[in-house]
Amino acid sequence: MSIDWNTAFAPRALKLTASEIRELLKLINQPDIISFAGGIPDPALFPHAILAETFHEILSNPATRDAALQYSVSEGYQPLREWLAQTYLPKIGIATHADNILITNGSQQGLEFLAKLFIGTGDRIIVTNPSYLGALQAFSLYEPTFVTVPVQDDGVDLAALEAEMAKGAKFFYLTPDFGNPCGATVSLAQRRAMLELAYRYGIAIIEDSAYDQLRYDGEPVPPLLALDSDRLNQPRPLSEATAQGQVIYTGTFSKSIVPALRIGWIVAPQPVLQKLVLMKQASDLHTPTLNQMAMFKVAETIIFDHAAKIRAVYRERRDAMLTALNEFMPDGVSWTEPEGGMFVWVTLPEGLDAAEILAKSIAEIRVAFVPGAAFYPDRSGKNTIRLSFSVPPPEKVRDGIKRLGGLITEAVAALKVDA
Repeated sequence: MSIDWNTAFAPRALKLTASEIRELLKLINQPDIISFAGGIPDPALFPHAILAETFHEILSNPATRDAALQYSVSEGYQPLREWLAQTYLPKIGIATHADNILITNGSQQGLEFLAKLFIGTGDRIIVTNPSYLGALQAFSLYEPTFVTVPVQDDGVDLAALEAEMAKGAKFFYLTPDFGNPCGATVSLAQRRAMLELAYRYGIAIIEDSAYDQLRYDGEPVPPLLALDSDRLNQPRPLSEATAQGQVIYTGTFSKSIVPALRIGWIVAPQPVLQKLVLMKQASDLHTPTLNQMAMFKVAETIIFDHAAKIRAVYRERRDAMLTALNEFMPDGVSWTEPEGGMFVWVTLPEGLDAAEILAKSIAEIRVAFVPGAAFYPDRSGKNTIRLSFSVPPPEKVRDGIKRLGGLITEAVAALKVDA
């Protein structure tokens, strides 16, 4: 008797759907496509030479090669965790300890672990609307009740956030710096207000900080974890200090160095971290040691200088996109002006469907983007678009936006005729 696999799966597996972004990434290698779809770093900016040298150094040295290729501890490579705690995180205002850090296979694994740890079927979780698609995918598998709060220019609707926190929730998830998809940055005043609400109602905050090195304008804003740490920064035994905190923080080197080594991390209070380590053991035992050792050597050598180089390139591309949008988009279309990150969020007039425009865009003008509905738990926001400026050079950015602006101008004109 053959198996009907669709009846063999657990009910939650039937909820799995393909990521629009992962599907659109297949278009990037087509030479005639101008892609604003993938929120990915430009491979031309990868530190190829130092990575090659570092891997050769590790694998050619008898003192390091066996350890690099062997099983290791689940928490992560100790020198990397100590460097994060003592050097990298303090530069952005975070006071923590290596014992509070777990190395993960990218920050995406961290989000999936946190979902598995906190979400039971039907549990309320609060997310921004729109929100990062990868987080929504990670959370959805555990069948939560999504509760959303609207994104505003300086953060979120605080009244809506308080109303939802007052009803209870397992956590509030957000990307406070140049958030994916809309590029918004949460102001300092908003961050403090969010923390006060979290303290008042006993709600954890998951802070996704994938883009912390990609600020192009304005002054840096302390992470929520830094503000949370300041509140707790009183002399106390390490065992007590590492157990405290309201914020769980995820970070990654994917945007600032390279994504394929899959080195991310979670900073969390000890009771949380202990459970996450057990999940890591059940999932993949540990993040590849060779990758961790290589990333440690590369990061401690180049991270801040390399991030400055990346910022200069991406700033030029962002500016090219904003200039082109101003020049080629019709009246009735609006967009964000992000201080950093990789994304511009475009809002079309009500009545237009970005998915329909995408199909026409690929077929007729060979420009790809991500329809915004993918970033809403309820699949609303059909008249929104996410544009990524990280890969195309300025001249292609301008050409792509010119083509897209023409197509959207036609769609807006047709909408007015139909009305």
